[in-house]
This record gives sequence, C-alpha cells and structure tokens, in this order.
Amino acid sequence: MQFGLLGRSLAHSLSPEIHAFFGDYPYALYCREENELPAFFADRSIDGFNVTIPYKFAAFRACDTLSEKAKRIGAVNTVLRRKDGTLFGDNTDWFGFSYLAKRCGVSFAGKKVVVLGSGGASQTVQVVAKDQGAKAVVVISRKGEDNYDNLSRHFDAEILVNATPVGMYPHNLQSPVSLDGFNRLEAVLDLIYNPMETALLRQAKEKGVVCGNGLAMLVAQALPAARLFTGKDLPDSLIETTIAAIEQQRRNLILIGMPGCGKTTVGKLLSQAAGKAFCDTDAMVEASAGTTIPAIFASQGETAFRDMETAAVKEAGKQLSAVIATGGGSVLREENRAALQQNGVMIYLRKDLSQLARDGRPLSKDAEAVRKLYEERKSIYETFADYIIDVDDDPQITTEWVITCIS
Repeated sequence: MQFGLLGRSLAHSLSPEIHAFFGDYPYALYCREENELPAFFADRSIDGFNVTIPYKFAAFRACDTLSEKAKRIGAVNTVLRRKDGTLFGDNTDWFGFSYLAKRCGVSFAGKKVVVLGSGGASQTVQVVAKDQGAKAVVVISRKGEDNYDNLSRHFDAEILVNATPVGMYPHNLQSPVSLDGFNRLEAVLDLIYNPMETALLRQAKEKGVVCGNGLAMLVAQALPAARLFTGKDLPDSLIETTIAAIEQQRRNLILIGMPGCGKTTVGKLLSQAAGKAFCDTDAMVEASAGTTIPAIFASQGETAFRDMETAAVKEAGKQLSAVIATGGGSVLREENRAALQQNGVMIYLRKDLSQLARDGRPLSKDAEAVRKLYEERKSIYETFADYIIDVDDDPQITTEWVITCIS
C-alpha cells in the first residue's frame, strides 16, 4: 500500500506525522505542479491520497465517483483508488471542521456566521454551518458583493471563521481583519495551525472570545481518511491523543526574566532534555550587528538595540519546537510578547536580585540599577508568564523543575 498528500508546497506539512499515529502504512508527500496532475491521478502505484491547497477542486473533477459530502461541498480532500483503478473522492474536512467547532463549544444553530475567504476550505465551513442550522452564512472575499471594504455591514456576526491563509507562516503576526467593531462576537475559529496562535486568535483572546486554531481540524479530518485507506475502524479517541502529542512537540519553551538570571545556561540544558532546538535572542542580535550588545548600547543607544531585539524576537518566535532564551527587556514591547507567545509558553526564571550576574549587561551596572529594572519589569514578567520557576544555584536542578512544570 502507498498513501500520501498531494499539494504544491508541502515543506511544513504535518500530515505524515499525523498519519503515523493512525497506522504503519507508508505516507509520502507529493509536491506537484498543475501540469503534472493528470499523470499523478493516473498513477496506479498510489492507493490513496489526501489533497491540500490548491488542488481540492482539481481532485473533485478527477474522481470517478464522489461521496455525498464531496458533492455538496464541491471539493475533495481524500481520494481512494478502487481495485479497478477508478478514483473515489470524499471530503473529510467536513468532519474535521465539525470536530474543531464542537471541541471549542461552538454551536452554529441560529447564529450569523461570517466566513473569510471563498476557496475550498471556505466551502467546507459554509456547508457545515448550514448543516448545523446557522441563521445566515456570509462569505467575505476580496471582490465579491460582501468584501473587506464593506465588512462593517456584518459587525453583528456571532461567529467568525478565517478560511484564508492570511497570518500563516511565514507571514506571522498578520491578521485578515480587525475584530474591533464586532460587538456580538461569540467565537472565532482560524483554520491556520502554524503559528499556533495567529494574530486573529490573539485579538479574540484579548476580547475574551472563545477561539481555536486549525490543528484540531487537521488531525480530525485525517482520521476518517485513515479509516478509508486502511479499512479499519479506528477510534475517535486517537484525535485528542494525537493533538496533545503534536502540541507538546511543537510548542516553544520561552525563558524570560531579569538579565543574569541564567536563561542561556538553563536554556541549553532544557534544549537537550526536551529534544528541542535552542536559540538566544541576544546572540541573534550580536550576530546580526556584528558586535556585542554593550557596544551597541555605547554607539547607538538603547532604542536602536530594542529595535534589533524586536527583529530577532520576531524571527525566533516563528520557530516551532524550540527553547528560546530572551533578553531581560524583550517582554517590554507588546509586539515582542505577541511574537513569543504565538507558538509557545512563557517561563519566568525568578532569581534573587543579589545573585544576578551583572558583567557585560549595560543596564545592570550596580545593585540600585538592578533593583530599578526589576521594579519596572516585575509585573510584566509575572503577568505574561505561564510558569514561574525560582532559580536554583544548580542550573540542572532548575532545568528539572521546568520540565516537571511543563509536563
């Protein structure tokens, strides 16, 4: 048996990892250009495949028979080759999106739903919302009757779904719309799963609105596909097990705290223990500037350094499965906090001020300077930390405490 995923750009696909949880069948990535599709669809060595952007409509047209859901949606994301070589097309995204909504406690019954985007994913969202009793479903596109210029006509929406790629890696921190003005909003669902928290979802959280990213949909839609591929009755419980495992593996561990508290030392140990890559935003700044941080302060001033730091933090924050050691003042800017939190958890390493290292730290020249810095930053560290760890003299012990807290 041979299965896989068809698409144009698949470098960051999670599908092989997800399907590995569902069985031991071979699962490959098939990157194809549009002119290669006829040969791919005719290749009898491939027993079945999933389909992603931008080929869901092409797969729909190529199939000999279709499930009822695929017919209603008008797009196919799962194809099975029958023994006679014909292609059967299904749309398991319907199940995936329904699972995401249910997982977030979202009911479409009697609600006005605004869907951003008009592509294949949008078609699925529209059908699910209508099937589950939505009062109205409005599709926002760039050139349609309902578009981003007249979005204010739909500020009474109760559920908003992003089915566009705006905000997806590598264009992190972008949002398709501002949520200002949506005064009846109850839920926001974003089909993007990289980054884990998009700028749109961050807005929703800040407004106290129920929200969820697309990872649950991605994992859930893969289960009925795996059932189709294998013919096995795989349990729904595999979905949550898989989501938890992927989230734990992908999330960044971000170390924040005062200069000299040991973020770099602990970060390197934590990187080894957790099997994640390590990066240090201060080291990134120095590498980019070609000089040391004290030299940057001396020649260009603190504002110039903070701008360089923001650039480094935004780059580091795009990573997945990393341990990120940050500079002591990196959390001062809201844009930095957003960049760091989008893919990870914040771990505040708290250390007695008298024990902080001060060498080579321009803003920590003496005890009084350290105390002043701490008073300015203490509430920010505590407010944005997911975990607070009191630093031990032995960095290995501190590392073990961190692992215990996040496990």
